[in-house]
Amino acid sequence: MATFMYSAAMSLDGFIAGPGGDMSWMAAYVGPNPVVEELITQTGALLVGNRTFSGDDPMKGTEGEGEAFGGGWDGPQYVVTHRPPAVSPPGVTFVADIGTAIKESGSAAGDKYVNILGADVAAQCLVAGVLDEVVVSVLPVFIGDGTRLFDHPGGHLVRLAQLSVAHTSRVTNLRYRVESKP
Repeated sequence: MATFMYSAAMSLDGFIAGPGGDMSWMAAYVGPNPVVEELITQTGALLVGNRTFSGDDPMKGTEGEGEAFGGGWDGPQYVVTHRPPAVSPPGVTFVADIGTAIKESGSAAGDKYVNILGADVAAQCLVAGVLDEVVVSVLPVFIGDGTRLFDHPGGHLVRLAQLSVAHTSRVTNLRYRVESKP
């Protein structure tokens, strides 16, 4: 059975993307990260929000541009959207609702992780009761505005239990288990 994990890189002030989805601020921190590299090997499928899938790319202008984790991961991707393109890229399935996306990505991942990318999809997975873990790579920068790591106005308190903290020369990686679900 798959484990659903939300992973994101976040500014110290809590944003995973800048205004308008800008990800260029992250480019200076892209590099070796053993925590992320290990998680990639344990990932069986991606569950991605459409804004994340079609948004800005911190790998812009590099060999890994347009590739999941800069080309470090390859496998099935499930993108939640109400407006799928006419032609799907190889390995990408567009799904209209979160329930179907959860079922299909979980099945594709088998006993590995479904790595959730995108704040809105992560919030939907939490509400659906399937979010198991959260992994955040905290980058030492303030960006002041944009998309928050987690934003669920009127939502419920969600308790997390720390699983690990790991530091690289430029990033702090935090890993939590979701203890309470709405």
